[in-house]
Amino acid sequence: MQTSTGHQRHHFADLCTLLAQASPPRSGDELAGLAATSAQQRMAAREVLADLPLRHFLNDVVVPYEDDEVTRLIIDSHDAAAFAPVAHLTVGGFRDWLLSDAATTTVLQALAPGLTPEMVAAVSKIMRNQDLILVASRCSVVTQFRNTLGLPGHLAVRLQPNHPADSPAGILASVLDGLMYGAGDACIGVNPVSDSVPELVRLLHHFDELLQRHAIPTQSCVLTHVTNTLQALEQGAPVDLVFQSIAGTQAANRSFGITLALLDEAHAAAQAQKRGTVGNNCMYFETGQGSALSANAHHGVDQQTLEARAYAVARRYQPLLVNTVVGFIGPEYLFDGKQIIRAGLEDHFCGKLLGLPMGCDICYTNHAEADSDDTDNLLVLLASAGLNFMMGVPGADDVMLNYQSTSFHDALFIRQLLGKRRAPEFEAWLLAQGLTDAQGQLLPASAAPALAHRFSPLLGPT
Repeated sequence: MQTSTGHQRHHFADLCTLLAQASPPRSGDELAGLAATSAQQRMAAREVLADLPLRHFLNDVVVPYEDDEVTRLIIDSHDAAAFAPVAHLTVGGFRDWLLSDAATTTVLQALAPGLTPEMVAAVSKIMRNQDLILVASRCSVVTQFRNTLGLPGHLAVRLQPNHPADSPAGILASVLDGLMYGAGDACIGVNPVSDSVPELVRLLHHFDELLQRHAIPTQSCVLTHVTNTLQALEQGAPVDLVFQSIAGTQAANRSFGITLALLDEAHAAAQAQKRGTVGNNCMYFETGQGSALSANAHHGVDQQTLEARAYAVARRYQPLLVNTVVGFIGPEYLFDGKQIIRAGLEDHFCGKLLGLPMGCDICYTNHAEADSDDTDNLLVLLASAGLNFMMGVPGADDVMLNYQSTSFHDALFIRQLLGKRRAPEFEAWLLAQGLTDAQGQLLPASAAPALAHRFSPLLGPT
């Protein structure tokens, strides 16, 4: 694969090289020695990539089929009939088609099973930010458990009540805070400090009692390793959602302690509980660019293409939620606000195009060249693009994981700015509790003391 720019000829040895050198600049690819060495080389790679037929990705894989179960999943599950409407296109032609009036919501939903992660990663590399936003905004992915998520014009919030000591009273205080702000329709999901299964079971029972006692139409999740959740299920614990971090190669998933067979087992066990009331999408996955590189399991593939491959793993299980934790790994992989913003838009676009219910933890670590202005910008862009859900962290500062995310106040801001509604079942519950009016707006602050008194039993014994 080669082309010329001016008097210079550029040669790309293989598909992995071409994809990596066509990527927008990011520190992770530079760390891995994969990135283009100049803007001219990057543009040359994009020219070659644009002329590559989409069919090429079905015959030339970035990680060998015989070595990697994620590759086998991608190839073996490809839907040729769904792919047929765009099978004649090049990557550049696919971009043009996606931006045309022909790419309606219904058409994109039907197309999703025919697309591979490498196809959507490739087309994203030759798209501007506005292209990623526009196309993603046409993708509708609706999922259900105890409420309905992903409806057009809606934006849900995962209420994240982390506590540095897993204190039930501390966790529930944050839950109360979030509910008072109308957050929690995506799920109430805590990252526990402990890996203790008895502690996990205790937290699951606390959440179940909370949701059942107050008939709150949402789902809970304790974000522990899938093997811990399976043990909790064996003990009869009330598990709503099974969580797991996933990556885009078999070796990276092995570093997380998982295989597709293990996820199959967990998915079957969770579905058998039948705890959902309006649906049974019962898996919650988190991803992030750079995870395979950090595990030395990237096979010479750029981090954004591998991120898209993780979505093939997620798609297998029809999850309720998929969350790209876009700035969490650190500046070694996404150096600054500009790279974080671009990565967030890419991840959302690729996931939605593949048919996934994409959310985003719009975040950064304290040693990254980013700040709250960057998270504000990405929140507005992603909400405009049809983001399914965002994070709600008290004060935007996670006191257990020690990183900066988005807050309950940020969710109110974006609702007011763009008119985004909550999950309809959850919004009806807020109205019935006197927390919001019929339009979904929070009641005036003067009502807060009475509402806090009404929900004080949520805190339980201290």
